[in-house]
Amino acid sequence: MKKTKKLFKIALSLAIFTIVYNIVEGIISTYLGFEDESLVLFGFGSDSFIEVISGLGIAHMIIRIQTQPNSNRDNFERTALRITGFAFYALVFGLIITSLYNIWSGHKPITTFWGVVISTVSILIMWLLVVGKRKVGKELNSDPILADANCTMVCVYMSIILLISSGIYELTSFAYIDSIGTLGLSYFAFKEGKECFEKANSDKYCSCD
Repeated sequence: MKKTKKLFKIALSLAIFTIVYNIVEGIISTYLGFEDESLVLFGFGSDSFIEVISGLGIAHMIIRIQTQPNSNRDNFERTALRITGFAFYALVFGLIITSLYNIWSGHKPITTFWGVVISTVSILIMWLLVVGKRKVGKELNSDPILADANCTMVCVYMSIILLISSGIYELTSFAYIDSIGTLGLSYFAFKEGKECFEKANSDKYCSCD
């Protein structure tokens, strides 16, 4: 019982850290993306803010399953999922329209150096969070926490897209790679939004594969 309580405390701490990290990452990424005219970095930062909403729902979920192990999603979690889903869809729409315009106009970022730096840090932090969440989830035999760990892997994939597109631009100055990378982010954001609505309308914990 004491070990279980400790594991839930760790799970909640990881969820809170995820929220705080995404707030900081979102502020830095959107600011630098705007300043450097890098749409992929700006979009990455915007996604981080949406992950904060999702993170609040996850933190609430952990508290719920600790106090009521056999309970289903409550209204707070379903509302958080729906808001997150709408936010992802809005982000996808904005990123696709802007990236297509940038391709048409031949827009080039001033630099994508900070995209390389931020994505590298994000890959490291998010991967450590995935490992930590999976470890706790397995020890608690908790499908919800394991599902959250798999969803965190999506953040790793998006960071890799940011790293690749930013790195290619820094090396080659290929004008369209920033917009292509943005479309890659849009794909994952759409999948996340779709899954949010699926979760909100059921009691299943999807794996975000």
